[in-house]
Amino acid sequence: MTGGIILLLLLTLLPLTLAGLAYLLQWRRGITDPSTRYLLFSNGFCSHPRQFLSLFRRSPLYLAARFVLDFCEFVVVFVGFLVICVDRSERSEDIWRTGHVFFYMADEDGNALRLSRDNLDIHEGSLLASGSRMDVGGWQLHLKSMDDLEVHYSGFKTNHIHNLSDLVQENLGAQARKFGRLQLSDTSDDSPNILVFQVSARIPFKTDVVFISGTGLQSSRVEERVSSLTGTSLTGQLKEKQREFDTKFEKSFNLADKLDSESVIVGKAAIGNMLGGIGYFYGQSKILLPRDPNLGGLDNFISYWPAELYTAVPSRPFFPRGFLWDEGFHQLLIWRWDVHICLDIVGHWLDLMNVDGWIPREQILGAEALSKVPEEFVPQLPTNGNPPTLFLVLRDIVHSLKRNKFTSMESNEISSFLERAFIRLEAWFQWFNTTQSGKEMSSYYWHGRDISTTRELNPKTLSSGLDDYPRASHPSEDERHLDLRCWMYLAADCMHSIAELLDKDNKPGKDYGATAKLLSDFQILNQMHFDDAYGAYFDFGNHTEKVRLSWKEKKIGNNYATRELVREVLERPELRLVPHIGYVNLFPFMGRIIPPGSWILEKQLDLISNQSILWTDFGLRSLSKTSSLYMKRNTEHDPPYWRGPIWMNMNYMILSALHHYSKEDGPYRDKAKAIHDDLRGNLIRNVVRNYHQTGFLWEQYDQKKGKGKGARVFTGWTSLVLLMMAEAYGES
Repeated sequence: MTGGIILLLLLTLLPLTLAGLAYLLQWRRGITDPSTRYLLFSNGFCSHPRQFLSLFRRSPLYLAARFVLDFCEFVVVFVGFLVICVDRSERSEDIWRTGHVFFYMADEDGNALRLSRDNLDIHEGSLLASGSRMDVGGWQLHLKSMDDLEVHYSGFKTNHIHNLSDLVQENLGAQARKFGRLQLSDTSDDSPNILVFQVSARIPFKTDVVFISGTGLQSSRVEERVSSLTGTSLTGQLKEKQREFDTKFEKSFNLADKLDSESVIVGKAAIGNMLGGIGYFYGQSKILLPRDPNLGGLDNFISYWPAELYTAVPSRPFFPRGFLWDEGFHQLLIWRWDVHICLDIVGHWLDLMNVDGWIPREQILGAEALSKVPEEFVPQLPTNGNPPTLFLVLRDIVHSLKRNKFTSMESNEISSFLERAFIRLEAWFQWFNTTQSGKEMSSYYWHGRDISTTRELNPKTLSSGLDDYPRASHPSEDERHLDLRCWMYLAADCMHSIAELLDKDNKPGKDYGATAKLLSDFQILNQMHFDDAYGAYFDFGNHTEKVRLSWKEKKIGNNYATRELVREVLERPELRLVPHIGYVNLFPFMGRIIPPGSWILEKQLDLISNQSILWTDFGLRSLSKTSSLYMKRNTEHDPPYWRGPIWMNMNYMILSALHHYSKEDGPYRDKAKAIHDDLRGNLIRNVVRNYHQTGFLWEQYDQKKGKGKGARVFTGWTSLVLLMMAEAYGES
C-alpha cells in the first residue's frame, strides 16, 4: 500500500525478557560483596526471581491487545490501555485513507523467533510467529481481524534492541526508494531475535493481537484460547477492564462532580500513562572517583554492582531511566493507586544504597538508558546528592497509616516495610546530614558545583534537581542553600514520625525530633536566610551580579580563528544573600515552616500572586521576571531551563502549602484560599488545553503563552495535575 499516515508504535507484545515482565514480577534480590564500599548497603528486601518463574512455568501466560484506527478528531490507537493520538487538523483527507500500525516482538536473550510463513496472509491463518523458551515453554503470536488487512514484516538479529527504530526506518526507507511505497520488506535475517510487523488497511479498521504460552502442552487448547481473547470476547473483557479502571480511578481520586469531562480524561491519561511507564531496568552505574595523581589527571571510574531497578520514569521515549528526585513525586500518585506497587518501587531505590548511605541520583542502567545519555553525563559522583523526595511519599503514607486509612492487611505490610527499611533510611539521612552540611550549624549546601568553570554564566547545581536555577555566582563551602535545608527538615520530620510509629529509641546523633525542631526554628531560619527589605528568603554565598557571557576569539589548529562564549566577571564577589526570586525562595513556605500568623507569610503570598514576579495565567514561573538571569542562557549551548518556564512539581508543592494555610487559623487564610483556587484553576486549565490540542503532557510549560515545552509524553511529575484536580495534598 502507498501513502497514508504511519503510526510507528514499537510495542513489546511478548514478555520474553524480564524487563517486559517487570510490572508483573515485582521482585528483587540482594547482592552483597564486602570487597568494595560501592556495593549494596545490606541485604535485599525480597526473594530470588526463580521462585516466581517456577510458578510462572506452571501457569500459561496470555496477552491480548486491540488496535483500532477510526475517523475522529484524532486518530486513536488502542493497545491494551495505551492510547496514542495524532492530530489530523489541517491535513488532506487523502492521506488518511490508509493506516499503518507497527509492532514488534523481541527476545533479548537472542533466542530465534520463527515466522509462521513467508507470506503473512491472515486469511490463510491467524498465526504470525512462534517459539520456545525455558521460562514460558512454547508460545505463539496470532493476529485476527474481520477487516481486509495487509500484513508485512521484517526480521532482525541484533543485540541492540534499543536501536530498533533506526532499523525499521532504514528498512522502510530502502523500500520507499526502490518501490515508492511504505512497506516493510518481508525479509528476515537468519535466526532473528526481533520480528517487526506492519498492519495496513483502509481506515477505519481494527485488529486483535494475541500472545499465548504453554502451546507445547497437550492441554494447550490453542484455538479455544485464541478465540476467547479476540473478537466479541475481547470486546467484553476490554469493557470490563475499562469499568474496573473507572471504578478504581474514582475511588482513588474522587473527581466526580468536581471537574468537567475533558479534565477527567486528562486525569485518567496521567495516571494510566504513569503506571504504563513503570519499567524494570538492569545494569551497572558508572561511578567517578576522585582523580588519582598517578593516573596523570585522568578520570578514575569503577562500576557499581549489577543492579536492578523497578521504577516509574519521567518519559519513556525521552528519559527511559530512573531519577531519584523525580521518583518521590511519581510515588505521590502511585501510592494512592496501589500502595503495594509504591512500596516495591521505594524498596528498589533503597536497594541501590551503598555502605555510606549514598544513592546514585540518576540510574542509567542498560543499553536503552545509556543510548539516551551523552557519555560525559553517565558517571555518577558519590559526593553529590539529589533531593530526598522519597520522604514526601513516606510522610504521606505514615500520616495516612496513623489515621487508619489503610486496610488491616495494607497497614501490616506498610509497618513491616518501614521496619525493614528503617536502617537504610537512617543511613540515607546520615549521609545527607554529614556530607552536605555547611559551615554554620543547621546549614547545608549542594555539592558538585564547578568552581573553575569559564563557560557557565552561573555554575549549575545539578544535584539540587534545579540545574541552572541561579545560585551564588562563585561556588564555595560558605554557601547555604535554602532548598536543601528545607529538604533536610522534611527528612528529619519524616524519620521522627517513622521512629515514633515503630517505637524506636532515640540514640546519640539520631534524635530526629530534635533535628526537625532545630531546622524548623523560625528565628534561626530567618537569621540565616531572610531579608527584611525584600520580605523573602534567599540562598547565601559568595556572589556578584556583575557576571556576563562574552564572545572571545580563540585560535585553534593552523592558527584558525573561532569564537566562543565565555564567562566574564566584572566585580569581586562577596558573601551575601543571593538576590534572585523564584521557586527556591518559597521552600520555607512549601515546608509550612512559617507560622500562619506571621507577617512573613503575607509577604510570601504577595510574591506568589505578583504578576511582575512569579504569577502567570498558566501557573507560577520558575524565576521572577525581575531576576537578572531571567530566561538567560547559561552557556552557548544551554538555553534557560529553570529560569522562567512553569514546572508542575514545584507548583504542586506551592499549591499544597496554599491549601494548608487556607485551613490554618490566622489573618491570611482567606488570602491563601483565594490564591490557591486561582492557581489551581490556571494550572489545570492549561495542562488540559495543551493535552487536547497536542495529545501530550509536557515536561514544562511556557510562562508567556502556556504552550507545552521540552519533552513530550512527560507523564512523570506533570501527572501531578491529577492530584491538583483531586485536591489531594497530603497532610502536615
